[in-house]
Amino acid sequence: MFPLWKAVLSESFLGYISWCLYHALPPMIYYFPLQTLALTGLEVFAVAFFSPIFLIIGPFWRLANNKYILALLRLTMVGNLASYQAPNASIRLFILAAGVSSSLLVQTVTWWSGNSLQRFVRIWGFMLGKIMLLALRIWYTSLNPVWSSQAANTVILTIGFIAAVERIYSDGDRRKQEANKTGNAVRETVSHPHWLLSGIAFGSLMFLTLWIFGEVSLISRWAVSGHPHTGPDPNPYGGTVLLGLAHGLMLSFWSWSSIIYLTVTYSILFYSFTGLASSAGLLYLHTWSAAIAGNILAVFTMCVWPQLAGRFVSCLHPGKAMSTAMFAYVLELFFCVWCTAYKFVPGGIYFRESSHLLLGFIMLCIGVDFLTGPKKELSSIFEVKSNQKPLFRKSKNYIKLLLWLFVGVGLLGLGLRYKTYQKKLGQGVPKRDFSAMIWPFRFAYDNEGWSNLEGSANLLNQTGADFITIIESDASKPFIGNNDPTMWLGERLGFYTDFGPSTRDHTWGIMALSRYPIVKSTHHLLPSPEGEIAPAISMTVNFTGKLVDFVVAHFGNEEEDLDRKLQAIVVSNLLKSSSKQVVFLGYITSAPGSRDYTELIENGNVQDIDSTDHDRWCSYIMYRGVIRLGYARISHAGLSDSEVQMAKFRIPDHLDSYVDNDRTVTDPSQVPEDIHFNPRFGSYKDGHNYEHIHHFHMSTPKYFK
Repeated sequence: MFPLWKAVLSESFLGYISWCLYHALPPMIYYFPLQTLALTGLEVFAVAFFSPIFLIIGPFWRLANNKYILALLRLTMVGNLASYQAPNASIRLFILAAGVSSSLLVQTVTWWSGNSLQRFVRIWGFMLGKIMLLALRIWYTSLNPVWSSQAANTVILTIGFIAAVERIYSDGDRRKQEANKTGNAVRETVSHPHWLLSGIAFGSLMFLTLWIFGEVSLISRWAVSGHPHTGPDPNPYGGTVLLGLAHGLMLSFWSWSSIIYLTVTYSILFYSFTGLASSAGLLYLHTWSAAIAGNILAVFTMCVWPQLAGRFVSCLHPGKAMSTAMFAYVLELFFCVWCTAYKFVPGGIYFRESSHLLLGFIMLCIGVDFLTGPKKELSSIFEVKSNQKPLFRKSKNYIKLLLWLFVGVGLLGLGLRYKTYQKKLGQGVPKRDFSAMIWPFRFAYDNEGWSNLEGSANLLNQTGADFITIIESDASKPFIGNNDPTMWLGERLGFYTDFGPSTRDHTWGIMALSRYPIVKSTHHLLPSPEGEIAPAISMTVNFTGKLVDFVVAHFGNEEEDLDRKLQAIVVSNLLKSSSKQVVFLGYITSAPGSRDYTELIENGNVQDIDSTDHDRWCSYIMYRGVIRLGYARISHAGLSDSEVQMAKFRIPDHLDSYVDNDRTVTDPSQVPEDIHFNPRFGSYKDGHNYEHIHHFHMSTPKYFK
């Protein structure tokens, strides 16, 4: 018999590759409507998830079961990781879709073919691949390494080919008598005909694992609140999510016939209640209570994985079962998009902010399949021959060893990151001058569809900004990438962070980064009766003993006149009720002098950083109780679709007797050097900068004296 440890390791790595492909395709599809704020037709590439439907047809099944075709599909699946190195987004999307199709064909064929031990190892390899993905994302601060750098992509691609070749070679001789039918494999299981129910349940379980456990920081972002009681920070408390998922898998090894599971009340009522109650807690509780509910849901989710997967592969019709699973998976994925992007999609008004319905439906599907099927551990689903039982026991030991190896690697990564981050914090020098910046971020994607985090960190660092607010920052949704740009940028720059309203609040996100400690903050959901939910944060930052308030907001779209009117009123009231020293950084989709602009200025009792700049539409900086020193606009250079706006201020020594600067100059030699903007961005420039570099433009920088 082939070395079991090698099989478990190879299948786990191939499982990781499959998860990488399944995670990557939805954000790549979403990138195109993100450019146009409307459906583009490229959403049709989601049909890549439906490739198993061909396996319903007998000749196609036999063709895919051919060892040479299966080998080709395996190599294609791995090779399509190279989509990261494609020259443009369209080609990358096409290659990714082919990779997803190949992966699902391989998954269907291999899960329903071969002997019981082979199938057992393959299914567990897929589950371990998920844990491996989470562990590696920890080391890359929520990013998937295969989609983060060409070096990592090449290394994983190489190891993937080695694992695929090893599986092709090892499985080749064992497929001769099984290549043309599933009968042998199915007869070795406790088969059942309910492919529809099992398919829906398995697809729902896959989506739940992607949606809420696609990255260990997500639970914290569902539970987050304002400072100082933010709830558990994703670093280090994301480790509890990883441990919860691992313990769920370990619980699945317990025999369902043991004394614990003989209690009918537990197995039928309490166990189902656990999943339902924990999901409700994650949705409706706050901070630590929500996080605890999320961790319980993590245990529940992975505990049912082996059993539901076992029932799933016991179905007599593999093509129908997997196609049904993927139909449920894609349907739930699109529903998730519709919950937040309801303003830009047909019928969106009916699904607005309906995540509770989606999560409830998922738990219902999982619960029904769980309760109606046999309570058996995965290996018990297969009719294991007596001479194979020692091999099953040995494979379980290898699986447990590899599981805890992945968990240990992940926890080590969190520990090292936490230690490094804590050393970076609090490095701001005492000062009375500070700079504030606003930038629409577009979920960490540049204009070509690639991650812009590295470039963003460089840009933010070069600006020297002390306080930064970033609009469109919540990338924790499955169709955006399950990433955490707030955590990534905070750790890279050594800034204190505020995530903004929870990801469960259906906003597009607004984050705050501060070089100085955040004393307190409150998250707001602005009135949005017609359009998308508009987020805002009001907060206080301690500039080494001097407290300054900030209000940051992202208003609704230009078309939603009522929304913008109500939002301007609420934000102006926030400004009016703030301290005497406050800075506003907002994206208000209104022209200077408009109704909403005037509401903020007059009712909010603030001043525009440059009331003579009439060529603005979205981003604005306003202030009260501080002295303006400078104002700059920096071109985006393709890193986003919007420019950076910055302002420099001085905190007056005597609030009751200070005088603001009222003279504007464009020659930096006329003001002290310590308030100059970074000359790396060039010098004063009229009009737009169309070059593909970050440069001052739009008649800036300006200084005030």
